[in-house]
Order: sequence, then structure tokens, then C-alpha cells
Amino acid sequence: MTAVSVSLGVGPNAGSAPGTPAGPAAPDRSALASPLVGAAAEARERAAARERARAERRARLAGVTRRRRSDAELWEVARRGQEELGGSGPGSADEATAEEVIAWAVREFGDGLAVASSMTDSVLSYLVSRQLRWVDVLFGDTGYHFAETLGTRAAVEHELDVTVVDVRPRLTVAQQDAVHGPDLFERDAESCCRMRKVEPMREALAGYEAWATGLRRGDSATRRHAPLVTWDSSNNLVKINPIAAWSDDDLVSFALRHRLVVNPLLNDGYPSIGCAPCTRRVAPGEDPRAGRWAGLDKVECGLHV
Repeated sequence: MTAVSVSLGVGPNAGSAPGTPAGPAAPDRSALASPLVGAAAEARERAAARERARAERRARLAGVTRRRRSDAELWEVARRGQEELGGSGPGSADEATAEEVIAWAVREFGDGLAVASSMTDSVLSYLVSRQLRWVDVLFGDTGYHFAETLGTRAAVEHELDVTVVDVRPRLTVAQQDAVHGPDLFERDAESCCRMRKVEPMREALAGYEAWATGLRRGDSATRRHAPLVTWDSSNNLVKINPIAAWSDDDLVSFALRHRLVVNPLLNDGYPSIGCAPCTRRVAPGEDPRAGRWAGLDKVECGLHV
């Protein structure tokens, strides 16, 4: 962003006596302010229009009783999706593209599809919203996030045609500290993740037939063979990984090309971002997820296992 210098009427020639040679004419502050005022007004109107559209969608969905298909029916949908989109297998040249996977999911599930986002970036949310406006984007608000992550969440809600749904634990951090003792993450990271991430997300997902995640095969060894479509037996719904085949370069170039919101911590040594107490910067050459639960025999929060 280019800085704009505005004279405040103070300096060597401010308040000069009559007859004193005048300095350079002061800029017309109203002329400088006018474009900024107009841009701000346009931004407010866009935000208001988005909120009106979200409210209309909520009202429409509130008046609709949608039958959630049985687990057996959804399992069959997942099997069929694997067959139609998976090509010769994970990583094969004949796999469906991210856009094709999302198009299939939107046709199959409609408003029964949700997107899960850690607010590391907004690529998946953007991709899905292009085919399903105002799609629910589930954000696990654990109470331990970096300020930058919360800022990214706010920017996503402001910039994209999505409906951000904050998924929160039953206990606040203070309540958890009172029940289980302070800083549970230091003593029992598994239990902390389960209570603050896994269980709240499982409850939220119960209202959907499928969820789309940003899981990618390049993230870690445990995700190397992630399919595009699978049955999520932990949450009893269809799990879709549209960008599973994307590399880091694919993700970054797409975000830059479309000027999408990304978490600023990505440019500050955090290639993988989780809760602040359990995430550190990664040194050059380290595994991108080395900063998650450093020093513990733990590589996943539990959402994807």
C-alpha cells in the first residue's frame, strides 16, 4: 500500500507573519480525502451487501427441512465419488482437478456441504464459494489462536462470499483451566486438542453430509496418500480433499494470482499454523510441520485421523 502524506499545517511556514514569503501551497486536504472516503463507503456497502445475502440464505435454510441421508447412503456416495474422481489412484495424472471435485460435491450435497478452515489461507474457501456462494466455512475457534489467525478469519468473512461459522469448545479457556488445571496443552496435548478442536468440530459436522478440507499430500508423511473423496468414519460423513494434489508452490501461486487473503504468519517462519502455545517458527530446512507440538510425539490434532 502506498503511503499518502497529508500536511497538517505545521512546519516552518505555519502561522507566518504578513509579508513573509509563502512556502509551497498546502495540498487540498479535501481532494486527498475524497477518494479515501469514497473507497471506505464502497467497502462498507460491499460488507453490508454480503451480510444481507448471508441473512437471506440463513432465512431460506431455516425454513427448509432437509433429510440427512443415512450413513450407509453417504458411504455409497463416497465410494462412487472415489470411483468417478480418483482416476488411477492418489497422485495419478487422471485424477480430477480441484474445480471438478468441488463441482461434484456441490451437485451431490448442495447446502449439506461445509468447508473447514484453520485460516492459514483462504484458497479452499474461495474455490468452493465460486461454485456455492455463502457456503458455511467452519473455523475451530479454540481460544488459543494467534492474533494474526483471528485477523485472517475477519478478513475472510469481509472479502469472500462465505458464511464463517465459529466452532467453539463447550468450556472457555478459563473454565478449562479451572476444571483441568492451567495450561493443559503442556501436560496433555491430546486431551486439549480433543476438547478444544476435535469434539466441537464433530458436533458441528453432525448437521452436514460432507465437509471439504484443505488437507494436502505434501503436508506430512501421514497425509501422503490422502484421497480426493473418502468416507470419514470418525465423523460419519463424506470427506472431500479437493486440493490434496497441490504443492506449496501451487497454493502460493494461486493465492497470489487471485489476490487472496493469507495468514501473515506464513511469511514469518510459520508454514503450518495451529494454536499459539503449541506452534513455533520453523528453521530453514526443517519439516514444515516441525513447529507443531515441538518436542512431543504428536503430528496431528486429531481432526484428520
